[in-house]
Amino acid sequence: MQETGLAKLSKIIHDYCGLGYHDRLTILRDKISKRVNELGLTYEDYCNYLTKTNEEWDVVIELLTINETYFYREEDQLNECCSFVLPLMKDKNKNRPLRIWSAACSSGEEPYTLAMLIQETGLFLPGSVEIIATDINKKVLQKAEKGWYHNSSFAFRRIPERLLKKYFIDENDGYQINASTKRMVKFQQVNLLHENQLTEIGQVDIIFCRNVLIYFDQDKTKRVIQSLYRNLTPTGYLFLGHAESITDSSMGFQKVRSDKSFYYRKESNQDETIRYFSSR
Repeated sequence: MQETGLAKLSKIIHDYCGLGYHDRLTILRDKISKRVNELGLTYEDYCNYLTKTNEEWDVVIELLTINETYFYREEDQLNECCSFVLPLMKDKNKNRPLRIWSAACSSGEEPYTLAMLIQETGLFLPGSVEIIATDINKKVLQKAEKGWYHNSSFAFRRIPERLLKKYFIDENDGYQINASTKRMVKFQQVNLLHENQLTEIGQVDIIFCRNVLIYFDQDKTKRVIQSLYRNLTPTGYLFLGHAESITDSSMGFQKVRSDKSFYYRKESNQDETIRYFSSR
């Protein structure tokens, strides 16, 4: 009976956020059993509890997601974005800010890195770039919004010392991101499988969605990629993790290769994108 309840729980989790545990039930049990026991429930009962108690999903997501990240991660991609993509975007939008979406921002290292590097390029005036940083895990978002990291954190293991000194304030045995950089980033909780939440984000020019798709099966991956395509402006750019790729040419993305990295450019169907967002 417990195994049946656990299998049912894995399906509910997969449907909700795309995480697949159907063939890893022992791992799922290790991650979730303490919480289920705290509530005095069986796995079957816990499934029913989840369907009736929406805020419990925050607990589940916190238990299941891995949030290890760091500043200046995948340096080659970041350099390519700054040296090639951002200059192309400088004059793209005359009447609105450049919009960049960090679609799995965890505790904030990625969007803050982007904010620092954008300032380093000198291409954009203050207030002319908006970074939307989202994650499904509410707890890590709360940490990200504070913008403070302990000085012994692995988050700083790759950041150039120059950037650390320039964009952080030494404070309380840690480092606080400075105010001008912090203002560039807006955080919000988003489930990538909830299309209405992605629609609310609106159109963006660049998306970083790195090291997320590796946790999804083929169907969920395709669904997320289709949503990201719709959110991108015509000829917008998508950066995935180094272990992730789009192999289906019908998904609407063209691979862009550089010496040390690759990423994707949207093959625009502008009428389709405008029609989708104007109808929401």
